[in-house]
Amino acid sequence: MLDSILLKIAKAVILDKLEGRHEFKKDTLEQKYPFLNYDGASFVTLKYKGELRGCIGSVVAHKTLLDDIISNASSAAFSDPRFLPLNEDELNDLILEVSVLTEPQPIDYDDYNDLKSKIDADVDGLILKYGSYQGTFLPQVWEQLKSKDEFLEHLSYKSGTNPSIYEKHPEIYKYQVEAIEEDFNEILPL
Repeated sequence: MLDSILLKIAKAVILDKLEGRHEFKKDTLEQKYPFLNYDGASFVTLKYKGELRGCIGSVVAHKTLLDDIISNASSAAFSDPRFLPLNEDELNDLILEVSVLTEPQPIDYDDYNDLKSKIDADVDGLILKYGSYQGTFLPQVWEQLKSKDEFLEHLSYKSGTNPSIYEKHPEIYKYQVEAIEEDFNEILPL
């Protein structure tokens, strides 16, 4: 199970940007929680009154888990191009979620139906890649898009294309996540 330290780090990053007084010492965290030193891919998701408010992450580990969470927490709150920057008035109705991803694995498939048979609903996150088109859905998206057809359709749109892309046999990768979420104000400070 993920340690609540990940939520505490993300909250501290957001509060530091908003209020400028919640800094923390990275070296202390790295010593106390050695797993933060390993390369890791994460997503930080914000929900305001139950609706998506920001979601930024990495699908491939390219820096330490600590640095990835710091970067993604700041970006989800203040740089997600779909939303205005977070403000203090929203904190009372905010849910914070941190997801840590497994390494994406390519799916070897013959056609669209074969692809669907190799996807586990409610378990797999997917990455679609074709030329300059790319997009991902975390496994949590299965909560809104229940069927595999709907999930794949919306993934194609998110990737900047449409469902006909599957006729061109794009690269598809799957991954799983371990996620932890809590009401922003319930997360204890670092």
